[in-house]
Amino acid sequence: MNVLVWAGVVLIGGAGSVLRFLVDGMVSRRTGRAFPYGTLVVNISGAIVLGLLTGLALTGDAALLAGTAAVGSYTTFSTWMLESQRLTEERQTRKAGLNILVSLVLGVAAAALGQAVGTALR
Repeated sequence: MNVLVWAGVVLIGGAGSVLRFLVDGMVSRRTGRAFPYGTLVVNISGAIVLGLLTGLALTGDAALLAGTAAVGSYTTFSTWMLESQRLTEERQTRKAGLNILVSLVLGVAAAALGQAVGTALR
């Protein structure tokens, strides 16, 4: 892997994480923090974009930069799990279960939709 690709991963990955911070913050300010809507929006939008990229059949450096650097740094599995655990710890098991279920169902649906759109655009 050449230096330009590594630099691209660093720059694009940094931009993806900043975008995640901004989107999560914007959504959370509007909806409050009682339920992790910010993380939900980030992960669902990331799933649809990654599905789209997969449908477009990117390969090599383009797939690495778009999929791993951009979408990988934007989405956040660990925050989703931590927020679900926090809700459980606060005895909000219904919200925790809802967070897990809704994230999985909408995430898979978003990825499938994105992939179908990407395949149609090829």
